[in-house]
Amino acid sequence: MSIIAWLVIGLLAGWIASMIMRSGYGLIGDLVLGVIGAIVGGFLAGMIFGGDYTTGINVTTLITAIVGAIIVIAIARLVTGRRVAG
Repeated sequence: MSIIAWLVIGLLAGWIASMIMRSGYGLIGDLVLGVIGAIVGGFLAGMIFGGDYTTGINVTTLITAIVGAIIVIAIARLVTGRRVAG
C-alpha cells in the first residue's frame, strides 16, 4: 500500500479509535496514534493470520488499522498513566 493510503487509513483509524476509546490526546495526538496503530495493526494481523491486510483502502484494512490504533492508545495510556475523566 502506498504511503498516502497508509496515512489516510491511519488518520481515519485514529479518529475512530479515539471516539471508541475516548482517548483525550487531542486531535493531533489521536491522529498520530492512529497512523502508528495502522502500522501496528497491519503488522500484527499479518503475523497472526498470515497474509496481507494492507492491500489498499477497504473495510478489512480499516478494521485492522482501528484495532491497531486501539492497541496503541491502550499502550499509551499504560505508559503515560493518562486516564479520561467521566
